[in-house]
Amino acid sequence: MERSTARPYRGRGRGRGGGNPSSASYVPRPRAPSSAAPQLRKPVFTTVDHLRPQTHGHTLTALVLSARTILDNPPPRARLAECLVGDQTGTVLFTARNQQVDLVKPGTTVIFRNAKIDMFKGTMRLAVDKWGRIEVTEPASFQVKEDNNVSLVEYELVDVAEED
Repeated sequence: MERSTARPYRGRGRGRGGGNPSSASYVPRPRAPSSAAPQLRKPVFTTVDHLRPQTHGHTLTALVLSARTILDNPPPRARLAECLVGDQTGTVLFTARNQQVDLVKPGTTVIFRNAKIDMFKGTMRLAVDKWGRIEVTEPASFQVKEDNNVSLVEYELVDVAEED
């Protein structure tokens, strides 16, 4: 019997199946009923004194103490405001962009959902991007601790050399 020099068909790609394509089997994944809503987790609220540089996913309730417009261009352009917000543990500067400027007026209480901490000139700024949300809520029942402004702390990026 003479051996063929042609290579046998091994299938396409790098998958595990290999061999004849007609021997592959498909197992359907069970689907969840369409009426079942996804399970949502309850938000874990944090406080201003627990905020750290370059972190994200924060949910906190704060009172807007002051708002200062930085940039106010006509509607198709960007608007920017810097707001001092705080809770019972301290205050932080919040950078409001575009429609957020209308929500953060002095004296209002807001809930920041999925907020992040950006660094600006070595200091922390609270920000909410397109994945986050700002909601105006009922007036706060707490007294703001204005003497602990975490945005006044200056951070420095330091390279740590690994020792072998």
